[in-house]
Amino acid sequence: MSQIQSFKNHARFVPAFHFFVAPIFVLNIVWSIVHAIRNFSFGTVVSLLVAIALFLLAWYARVFAMTVQDRVIRLETRLRLEQMLPLDLRARIPEFTLDQLVSLRFASDAELPALARKVLHEKLIERTAIKRLIQSWQPDLLRV
Repeated sequence: MSQIQSFKNHARFVPAFHFFVAPIFVLNIVWSIVHAIRNFSFGTVVSLLVAIALFLLAWYARVFAMTVQDRVIRLETRLRLEQMLPLDLRARIPEFTLDQLVSLRFASDAELPALARKVLHEKLIERTAIKRLIQSWQPDLLRV
């Protein structure tokens, strides 16, 4: 990924996972279904179950890592808000949702207070909508 990050290119794609591992696991499930239908037996059913389990293992490994990442982002952003927000907004930090905090992490220090106020005042909750409001993008290159 380029070092210059923006709304348009901030999504993280891991080619080896997204374009190789996941498709191979899906292909394995499809093949196992076909094989189980054509040659129904205990062994083909077990093979199908193993194929599904492998796919779910890969899926949940990624989901669990992303959940931990979001928890860390929540903590980091709350700490950053404690330092950056004016006193009247600091008391409202607990009002921010996880989606709002995850989105606000991309805002520069200069625009964070005004954007945080806008997010709370207008009750903006959608990650994409909040990210689109950011004028000076602060890259986050350490993502899952």
